[in-house]
Amino acid sequence: MSRPIKDSREQSIHHTYDNTAFTISYPFNENDVGSCESRTRQDLELKNVTQQSWEASPPGADRRGNTRFTDGNKKHDKLRESATYSGYIALEEETGIGRKPDPRDSVTPRLTLQCNMSLSSPFLTPNGTDGVNEKPTDSQEELEKNGKLENIEPERETWGKKVDFLLSVIGFAVDLGNVWRFPYICYKNGGGAFLIPYIIMLVFLGIPLFYMELALGQYQRCGAINVWQRICPMFTGIGYGICFVATFVGMYYNTIIAYALYYLVMSFRAEVPWTHCGNEWNTPFCVSVVDGYNKSLVTNDTMLAASEYYLFKVLEIQKSSGVEDVGAPKWDLLLCLVGVFVVVYFCLWKGIKSSGKAVWVTATLPYIVLLILLIRGCTLPGAANGVLYYLRPQWHRLKDVNVWLDAATQVFFSLGPGFGTLLALSSYNKFHNNCYLDAMVTSVINCLTSFLAGFVVFSVLGYMALLQGRDIDKVAVEGPGLVFVVYPEAIASLDGSIFWSIIFFLMLITLGLDSTFGGLEAVITAVCDNFGVLRNKRELFVLSLVIYCFLGAISTTTYGGQFVINLLDRHAAPISLIFICFCEAIAVSWFYGVQRFSNDIKSMVGFEPGIFWKVCWVAICPISLLLLFVLSIWAYSGIQLDGYTYPDWSVAIGWCITCSSLICIPLYIVFNIFTTRGTLKQKLVRLLKPASVPGHVHGVNGYAGHDTYEVYPIQNSNTQIETMHANSLPYITNVQMKGAQDNTEITS
Repeated sequence: MSRPIKDSREQSIHHTYDNTAFTISYPFNENDVGSCESRTRQDLELKNVTQQSWEASPPGADRRGNTRFTDGNKKHDKLRESATYSGYIALEEETGIGRKPDPRDSVTPRLTLQCNMSLSSPFLTPNGTDGVNEKPTDSQEELEKNGKLENIEPERETWGKKVDFLLSVIGFAVDLGNVWRFPYICYKNGGGAFLIPYIIMLVFLGIPLFYMELALGQYQRCGAINVWQRICPMFTGIGYGICFVATFVGMYYNTIIAYALYYLVMSFRAEVPWTHCGNEWNTPFCVSVVDGYNKSLVTNDTMLAASEYYLFKVLEIQKSSGVEDVGAPKWDLLLCLVGVFVVVYFCLWKGIKSSGKAVWVTATLPYIVLLILLIRGCTLPGAANGVLYYLRPQWHRLKDVNVWLDAATQVFFSLGPGFGTLLALSSYNKFHNNCYLDAMVTSVINCLTSFLAGFVVFSVLGYMALLQGRDIDKVAVEGPGLVFVVYPEAIASLDGSIFWSIIFFLMLITLGLDSTFGGLEAVITAVCDNFGVLRNKRELFVLSLVIYCFLGAISTTTYGGQFVINLLDRHAAPISLIFICFCEAIAVSWFYGVQRFSNDIKSMVGFEPGIFWKVCWVAICPISLLLLFVLSIWAYSGIQLDGYTYPDWSVAIGWCITCSSLICIPLYIVFNIFTTRGTLKQKLVRLLKPASVPGHVHGVNGYAGHDTYEVYPIQNSNTQIETMHANSLPYITNVQMKGAQDNTEITS
């Protein structure tokens, strides 16, 4: 956005229409931090725009002396005698009262007009012409070239290659949940029959939200905080809520990656350490499929060697009695966590220049490993039984409403709307990038990856069920138990177990890192865009953010860290993100306007979204999300972990974590209402309409919105007169001088 030159006390833009000259002057003021950045409507005092007198004089007089504001008090009026006409800029609510312009009033040709827009910057005509004679006027580029304006905001960087962006989005969407959650949810809810509600929820809920965020970020080209100033300022709290969610998730999600790093390091030895029993961490109830699994000796207390390694060696959970007694941090896990955050920092510190290169490895390696594991898994005995169990449809399960809720939840958290990541990543796209195609491609790839992971997982589960002589449903588990117990146990029984262990845990690390990159980039982009001073200090801010998340994650590396992780996993994101996405949907489709949003998309991709997308954005998505939010709260029944029930005080802490992100939305609404000048109606009008327009779309999509001032000249400055102030943006882009004799309108 172009702004007045530094140290300039006043900047004027000159327009000439039909032999009548107008000069719109914008007095310049520095803000409280010494920056020349202009403010938005919330920073603009109404007294500088409305309820003020203006004075007009013939062009021969001195412009700076003749176009000063008067405060209505003749004692302080220091206008020159050559000032011949005056008018009044009224509030929008004042229109319709008072008198109409006197028919005898007229506009003097070559009139010079000044309108005080303190702390605001001019918004030039989109087409760069005078609107009457189609004679080019000073364009924005010419003004910058001539030194009249200065572009003090650096141009936003863009992805070096389109594939960098696609890999980043795919890497974020495809995470650990695709491997350890979807296969379990699928078989539990009817196998192949589950694909019907899953695809329906994907088409009507997941992809529309995914498409909306990609388009929103690409058009507005800013992070999760500033974007709502340009959509609906009342909902700016959404951005702050997203930042809370992302940092909470970053605190425990990276610890899971640290577990995988620990396993990876331990795999570099002659034999993976969870192969046999008889180690110092094993109990008398330990059994190993490698040493011979005797089903007749199995009791309720029997544990696999891989399970005891995970619980008693990696976590040492036996040293903690619960969330009230987590103990001290484990130094080995803490070192692994440090290693993870070091990698995260150096992949994010330079922005998309560094992360765009990292995803070439972290986003592609999981697919290579998945294909290798799929081929190896399908050759194992019992694999066919596992795959059939995974796909066998149970049609009667479709009558269960919980199946449909699980499908909606899985789609929602698999694609990842609401995290702010899609907004952040797409904001670095070129303006005319085909975000529609991106949304379709990445959504389909994400869902196919989940489906592929199901074959990888259940081929191994069928093999493990055969080895143990048990039913597959007794072997199948979800979450960490699948990737840190069942799969390692299967790997230990294979020839070349070291190789299989290395590539498997390397896959888990890369899956997790991609999602971490996306989650933290959402916070970095949002904060740096909102606080411009941090743009040139990105490395320091990223370092501060990484240290903050690391300090919050220390408790997850304690002996009772598993209890902390489970608490955060239940309360940091699930409920909050559903409500955040609900607010996003209504802010865009209801307040900003679905048609206006569709026009924005058309200006980028060349075609307008069809009626299907509009219906989804306006009705289906908001209703579905609100229903999910209500049911999530209604179905909440406390927190349990392996038979341990969390005490009430810990549940209360969990709800405080949830509310810390949710409360940002209503708090910011209240804050804005109290800090915005004007009556309640004026406040609501300003808070429900965009407070600014992105500078890069100037001239691309015509008038994205503008303020109109109809100024009626009168000969008696004491006479009250009404005018209209259609306030949709803080910039004057349309000033209408109405001559009462012929009712001609001159628009600038």
